[in-house]
Amino acid sequence: MLAQLVNTYPEYVQLVYRHFPLNRIHSNAQKAAEAAEAAGAQGAFWAYHDALFATQAIWAEQPPATAREHFIQLAAELNLDLEQFTADLDNSFYAPRVAEQEAQAKALGLPGTPAVILDGDLLTGQELTRSYFIWDAYVQLRLLEDRQYTAPPPMQIDLTTTYLAHVEMASGEQFVIELFPQFAPQTVNSFIFLTKAGWYDGVSFHRVIPNFIAQTGDPTGTGFGGPGYTLPDEINPALSHDRAGVVATANTGPNTNGSQWYITLASVPQLDGKDTIFGQVITGLDVVQKLTPRTPDDPNAPPGDTIARIWIEEK
Repeated sequence: MLAQLVNTYPEYVQLVYRHFPLNRIHSNAQKAAEAAEAAGAQGAFWAYHDALFATQAIWAEQPPATAREHFIQLAAELNLDLEQFTADLDNSFYAPRVAEQEAQAKALGLPGTPAVILDGDLLTGQELTRSYFIWDAYVQLRLLEDRQYTAPPPMQIDLTTTYLAHVEMASGEQFVIELFPQFAPQTVNSFIFLTKAGWYDGVSFHRVIPNFIAQTGDPTGTGFGGPGYTLPDEINPALSHDRAGVVATANTGPNTNGSQWYITLASVPQLDGKDTIFGQVITGLDVVQKLTPRTPDDPNAPPGDTIARIWIEEK
């Protein structure tokens, strides 16, 4: 998982390794760490590290002398200078380095492995997710910060003007949304502002549930991203999610609207009173209905259909 993050974001994610041998639990942990350092001195730290973990079940419970032979055998398989490797291992040449890193780990309060310090907070046990989706989302959200805003845009729309949002998909297909500035002025104003800023360009429909909704508006594609500001609800009881093509805000609770929005794929009146309706698909609903079903946290989900651009027509 860590390697995948590094490979995906080589300019932003670095893996910094520190030894934390659990000597009270694993009698050979100290020498294994020293062996890895000895291999590292010959440019083979990660290859040796991977070999150690692949064979941990073999050497973990061996007597020290037998484990030593195993460590040397691994070095031989990696074509290392065995004379130098063995000398470094037997003379405990890298023991001080391992001990220093162990002391650093203890000073940070690490109770054991695995553990992660994230933005200054120590995560262990159930707090430490094994989900690649969550870690990937965290990185993407941090990168999104450079594009976010500190406050909603000033009101720039005319409530008497008709606004049509032309949504062009990467496939070349299009659909058109008539916006409702008279019912949801702040929401429509924000949508038009973000559209003109290119916020939605290249953004996918990250969550598509047949006979329910198709959701988009998050540049990270995770469902967690937003523009950096929130908008109040503008719920009008005269409007309803009573048919396919209704466009409304997606949020995490009352007054938490941002850049995400969805289109209903059927009548879903259970959403009435919860989300701000700010538009209706007036042409191209067939394009919306055939969007690829997916959920962003499914590792086997197909890629989401992508918006190429949106442009606003005023009448």
